[in-house]
Amino acid sequence: VQLQASGGGLVQAGGSLTLSCAASGRTNDIYAIGWFRQAPGKDREFVAAISASGGLVDYADSVKGRFTISRDNAENSVYLQMNSLKPQDTAVYYCSAVAGTMATYRRAYLYHYWGQGTQVTVSS
Repeated sequence: VQLQASGGGLVQAGGSLTLSCAASGRTNDIYAIGWFRQAPGKDREFVAAISASGGLVDYADSVKGRFTISRDNAENSVYLQMNSLKPQDTAVYYCSAVAGTMATYRRAYLYHYWGQGTQVTVSS
C-alpha cells in the first residue's frame, strides 16, 4: 500500500490544520493507521493512531484534547485534525500503516508502510 500525506503548512500558535493521509494500492486489506512526527534533532514520536474499523483511537499525551484522528474507509483516507497548535508541534508529520490487525500501536517499528511526510510549522 502507498501512503500520501498532505495538508501541512505554516500556522500561528492557536491555529488549526487538518492533515490527510490517502492510501492506494492494496486498500482492501485491514490497516491500522498511525501518525508520527519528527522535529529537527529529535527522534520520531508517536502522535495518534486509529484502528482499521475506526473504533479504537489512541493519542500521545502531548496532543490529547487538541488533536482528533478519524478515517473514511470508503475514501481510503485518514485525517488528523489539529487544533490549538503550539510551536512545539512543529515537525514533519508522517502517516503509517500496519496490516492485518484490528489494534492500534504506538511503536514506529511495528508499522509496515510510511508516507513521505508533510511539514507543519507553528509560529509563536
